[in-house]
Amino acid sequence: MKKIFLYACFSAAMLVSCKKEIEKISDTLKDTVSSSETPTVKKDSIKKDSVVQKESVPPAMQENGFYNAFVLPKDKKMRDSVYAAFSKKYSEKERYAILALNRLDSKNRFNTDTLVVPAKIDTTLMSYSPFPMQLDVLSGVKKFVIFSYPIQAYGVYSNGSLVKWGPTSMGKKAAQTTRGLTFANWKKKLSISTVSTEWKLPYNFNIHNIGGIGWHQYDLPGYPASHSCLRLLMKDAQWLYSYADTWILNPGGATTKAKGTAVMVFGDYKWGGRKPWKKLLDDPNANNISVEEMTKLLEPNVSKMIKEQDNREKVADSIKTAKAMAPAQSEKPMEVPIN
Repeated sequence: MKKIFLYACFSAAMLVSCKKEIEKISDTLKDTVSSSETPTVKKDSIKKDSVVQKESVPPAMQENGFYNAFVLPKDKKMRDSVYAAFSKKYSEKERYAILALNRLDSKNRFNTDTLVVPAKIDTTLMSYSPFPMQLDVLSGVKKFVIFSYPIQAYGVYSNGSLVKWGPTSMGKKAAQTTRGLTFANWKKKLSISTVSTEWKLPYNFNIHNIGGIGWHQYDLPGYPASHSCLRLLMKDAQWLYSYADTWILNPGGATTKAKGTAVMVFGDYKWGGRKPWKKLLDDPNANNISVEEMTKLLEPNVSKMIKEQDNREKVADSIKTAKAMAPAQSEKPMEVPIN
């Protein structure tokens, strides 16, 4: 009887322990799922006068083995066969994300010997962001776009929160993109390159008017290849075309009354070195940019960003008010002078 009693006690203890462990695992899974969901930023969610102070959050730290290598053979027939297997394994959206991480578009998918592939695919790319998720230094800046030369990537911040990032192909060694702070100017849904009339540039957004530099859709071959412009994937070019604000010109268009969205290009690419994203295979955090580095880079420029931002809002408001008053004035009856 004593043995039976002891066995019953032991069994009951094990059941309680297992139940607690199951509850713990369930809670962990819930937290993981909720944290991996990427919040969507609605256009109206960025309020005009909202400046929310949030704690700076660095890029997500990834564990070893987070990225795997998908090797493409040199032989064309074998390469076609391997890529067919790749296409079968991953959906269209997953392939798009994998190529984006390798700074490639579908046209240039064979322009590499190895694809860096995440163990878990996030088609929004936000799980792999090299940029800090939150930056206190930008809490007062409503819209900001930054391009990193070292890792050939761009990031978009709204009031200090990272809302989007993606791949780019910037100026080649002989025609490098101008570094530093600038502001968005004009935009055009389809521009023709001044270098060659055969080059069509969809969703072009100019950031250096005299130099003719802007971001737009064009080939992403997996390295800096442009003539100073900032090449983007089509979806990214369309998104940024709608997101960023243009300049406002004075009557006649000769001078600028207000500047557009703040834009910054920074850093240096290691020409001839190993491609930065390939380093993720050895260190999944190799491309991460720290909060400290970003703060040091941005802090001297924030006051100018906010000054230009406030000026543009005042100018835009005055134009809106003037347009609203114009119909009311035109409706007034004409005064006939009495002789």
